[in-house]
Amino acid sequence: MAEKTCYYEVLRVERSASKVEVDRAYRKLAIKYHPDSNRDDESAIEKFKEATEAYEVLSDAEKRERYDHHGHAGVEGVHQFNDVEDIFEAFGDLFGGGMFGDLFGSRGGGRSRRGRRGADLRCNVSLTLEEAARGVEKEISFRRRAKCDTCSGSGAEPGSEPMRCETCDGRGQVIQSAGILRVQTACPNCSGTGQQISNPCTDCRGSGLQNQKAELTVDIPPGVDDGTRLRVQGEGEASPDGGPVGDCYVFISVKPHTLFKRDGTHLILQLPVSYSQAALGAEIEVPTLDGPQTLTVGPGTQNGDVFTLSGQGIVDPRTRSKGDLLVQVFIEVPKKLSSKQEKLLRDLADLDHESVLPHRTTFLEKLRNFFEPDTDAKDS
Repeated sequence: MAEKTCYYEVLRVERSASKVEVDRAYRKLAIKYHPDSNRDDESAIEKFKEATEAYEVLSDAEKRERYDHHGHAGVEGVHQFNDVEDIFEAFGDLFGGGMFGDLFGSRGGGRSRRGRRGADLRCNVSLTLEEAARGVEKEISFRRRAKCDTCSGSGAEPGSEPMRCETCDGRGQVIQSAGILRVQTACPNCSGTGQQISNPCTDCRGSGLQNQKAELTVDIPPGVDDGTRLRVQGEGEASPDGGPVGDCYVFISVKPHTLFKRDGTHLILQLPVSYSQAALGAEIEVPTLDGPQTLTVGPGTQNGDVFTLSGQGIVDPRTRSKGDLLVQVFIEVPKKLSSKQEKLLRDLADLDHESVLPHRTTFLEKLRNFFEPDTDAKDS
C-alpha cells in the first residue's frame, strides 16, 4: 500500500493553520477538482477525494489533535472515500449552502433534500483540581430546543399535514446555472424547508420545536485540564427540518488549588523548610493528591532546590502516563526568636566568623548613652 501524503501538504496549509484557513484551502481545491468541472479527469476526482479526506480530519479539532500526535495511524477510523457519492453523502450539507456558499448543488439534481443539522450547544463545568486529576461524573442541566411533542416535529396542527412547496418541489433548494458550476440557494418560498404549513401547530407556532430542560450525567475522564472541551454526541438541539440532532460541548474550567500549581501533567508544590532542616537534612511529610508522603531533604539543601516525587502528578488522558510532583523548597527565616535560639545562632555566627548585628539595646539604654557619652571617648 502506497504511503499517504501528509494531510497538511494535501490542503497546502501550514501545521499552525487556523480552522478558517483550512476551510479556505479546501474550498479552493474542491472548486478546482470538483467532479462537475472534471467529468473525464480521473486524476482530478482522486485529488478531490484526497482533499476531502484531509479536510474531514483537519477541520475537526479532536481528529486533528490525534493526527498531529500519531499521524495517519491516529485517524484510521475516519471515512475512506471510495467514490464521489460517498463524499456527497457524508458532506452533503457542505455542498448545499454551508461553507461553500451554495456553490454546488446535489449531483444530478435528483437527490432528496437533506435536513439541516440541529444546533450545537455549549455547557460550562467547573472542577476542583482533585476532580480533574481523578475523573468525575457531573450532573449538568441546560435548555435546548427539542422536537415538539404535540406535532411530532412536523410544525402542523395535529390532524393536518404540511404541504410540499410547489416552488422547489419539496427539495428546499433552487438551482441556477453559473457557467460550469451550479449555484444552489435556499428556496425563497419555503425558506429551505421544502414544505409549507397552512395550519401551524399552536404549541410550537409551526417551528416543530419547543424549549426543553435537559439534564445529563457527563463522565469526565481523569487528567482533563482547564479549557478542555468534551463532546456529548446527539445532545444538542433538534433539527428544524428532520435532520440529525446537534451535539453538546462541555467546556471544562479547573479552579485554582490552595497548595498545588499545575504544569501539564506535573504538579508543583512550594514547601517551606527551616534553616536547620536545610543545613542538617530532614524527613518531611508533604501533601500529595493521594495523601501525605515522606520527602527526604538532604543536608546542605539550598533555597529553591527542587525534589521530585515520581508518579504523584496527573495522568495524561492520551497516553495514560502519570506526571510527577515537583517540590520546590524555600528556607523560611523566623521573624521572632527565643533567647535560647538567638544565643545558639550567635554562637554559630561566631564560629562562622560572620558579621551580624549586635544584640539590640533597650530604648532607655540608648537614651542614657545619648545624654552621658562614653568618658573614654572624651578623654581621647
